Amino acid sequence: MQFVADLHLHSHFSRATSRDLDLPHLAEWAQLKGITVVGTADFTHPQWFGELQKQLEPAEPGLFRLQSKLWDAVERRVPFACRGEVRFLLTVEISSIYKKGDKTRRVHNVVFAPSFDAARRFNRALAWIGNLESDGRPILGLDCRDLLQFVLETGDGCFLIPAHIWTPHFAVLGASSGFNSLEECFGDLTPHIFAVETGLSSDPPMNWRLSQLDGLTLVSNSDAHSPAKLGREATVFNTDLSFIAMREALETGDPEKFHGTIEFFPEEGKYHYDGHRSCGIRWTPRETRQHNGLCSVCGKAVTVGVLHRVEQLADRPAGRRPDRTHPFRNLIPLTVILGEILNTGPKSKSVDQVYRRLIAELGPELRILEHAPLLEIDHVGGRRLRDAISRMRRGLVHIEPGYDGVYGSIRVSMINRRKISPSKATK
Repeated sequence: MQFVADLHLHSHFSRATSRDLDLPHLAEWAQLKGITVVGTADFTHPQWFGELQKQLEPAEPGLFRLQSKLWDAVERRVPFACRGEVRFLLTVEISSIYKKGDKTRRVHNVVFAPSFDAARRFNRALAWIGNLESDGRPILGLDCRDLLQFVLETGDGCFLIPAHIWTPHFAVLGASSGFNSLEECFGDLTPHIFAVETGLSSDPPMNWRLSQLDGLTLVSNSDAHSPAKLGREATVFNTDLSFIAMREALETGDPEKFHGTIEFFPEEGKYHYDGHRSCGIRWTPRETRQHNGLCSVCGKAVTVGVLHRVEQLADRPAGRRPDRTHPFRNLIPLTVILGEILNTGPKSKSVDQVYRRLIAELGPELRILEHAPLLEIDHVGGRRLRDAISRMRRGLVHIEPGYDGVYGSIRVSMINRRKISPSKATK
C-alpha cells in the first residue's frame, strides 16, 4: 500500500516546541494532513518515554497505535473526509556536540527503533553519556561515529539517518560542522548509513550534484515543532505497514517500495541563501564571494546557506541526474496559500476557518495540494484557490529566498511570478 510518513519531529518535551505536541494531537493532525505513519520523537526523554508506553499499543510489527479510548476521542474531532489509520514509529533526534580534529562539531541525527525494548536499551546506554531529562532532543558530547555504534549494538533493525544534512549550524555537511563528507563524520561505520535527510532548504536535485550521495536514499520530514507543521515535508512509501518493510525500502531504495518525497520549495527554507539576519543582508553565493563572506553592514561573517554549501561540495553541474533517483514534488502548505488569497497571516483565524471547511469537504491537506481535481477545488474553494493550486503544481511561484534563520516568502499570485525549473515542478 502507498502511504505518507513523517518521521522526524518533536514532542512537547523539546525546547521551543508547542505544548500540543502530544500523541492525541499528533494523531489528529496526521489525519488532517493525510499522513499514515508518524515518528514519536524524543523517546530518550524519560517522561515522554513513559507517555509513549502508557498511551500506545502494538499494531503491525514495529509500529504502534493510540490506545482505543484516546483514539475514539481523537476521531470525534476529525472530519469524516479526513479519517484514516495512524501508526507511530519510535524515533528520536540526537544533538551531538563534540571536539574532533581540533574543531567543534555540531551534528543532528535521527535514530529509529523497532520496539520499546530496543529503545530502552538505547536509552540506558546514552544515560551514561549525558543528561536525557534536560531536553527531548538530548545534547550529548558524543562522536557521531560512536553514536552510530550504540545504535547498531542496541538491537536488530535499529538504524540512524543524518538529519537535515545541509543546515549550517547542526548538520553533517553544514557549513559550520567541519565535515566535507559522511566518511569524515562516521568513519569505518559509514556503510551503515543508507539514507540522509535533505532538510527544508534543499531538494533532491541539489543533492544529486554530489556523487558522494549516490546510492543513498534521500528522505524528507517536517522536523515539526507544532502539530500543524506535520507533513510540510514527508516521505512516501509503497510497502506493508511494518518497521522492517519501511527500513528495507529506505535501505534498498527499491523504486517499487520507495516512492520519493514531498518537499518545500527549497528557497522557502530558512537557510537557503547566505545572509546576516540582524543586518537584513540576503545574498546569493556569488554575492557572498564578492564580499569575501563578510557582511557589508557590520563586517562580520555571514551565515553560509545551503545553496552555497552545496556548490562548495558539488562535483556535478546543476541539472545532472545520477542513475538512481526517486520522484519528488514541491508543495506549499495550504495555510500559506490561503493566507495569500485572504491577504492575512497563515495562522489567522480566518485562514483556520477556511482551512477547516476545505478539509471537511475535500479531505486531507495533502490530497488537496496534490491530487484533488481542480474542478472539485473550484467548486468548494473558489476560482482563486483553484488557480493558486494549479500554479503551485506547475511550479509557477515567486519566492524571496530564506536566509540566516529567516523563512523565505512564497507567493502563487500572477504578479511577479517566476517559473521554477522543470526539475522542481510536480513529478
